[in-house]
Amino acid sequence: MSKILVVCGNGLGSSFIVEMNVKKALGELGIEAEVSHTDLTTAKTEPADYYIGSTEIVENLEDGNRNVIRLNNIMDKKELKEALEANLTKEG
Repeated sequence: MSKILVVCGNGLGSSFIVEMNVKKALGELGIEAEVSHTDLTTAKTEPADYYIGSTEIVENLEDGNRNVIRLNNIMDKKELKEALEANLTKEG
């Protein structure tokens, strides 16, 4: 099962809301995954299969070893669902 880490600057409100939206979208897509949220500093040391967040936040995690999912608008549920589907269903 994949682990998805939702990342925001402080790891509080916005990442928690996105975490709930991720869980809902995954359910609609029929994809099982462990989902949690955190701040950027913690995300740099916490292992996950996917890191998801706003472009300006998760660009700090791109080092070639992480699967980073960038969102232009973290509150756009359609964009979120499409990004999850594109990245997670390619695994099979």
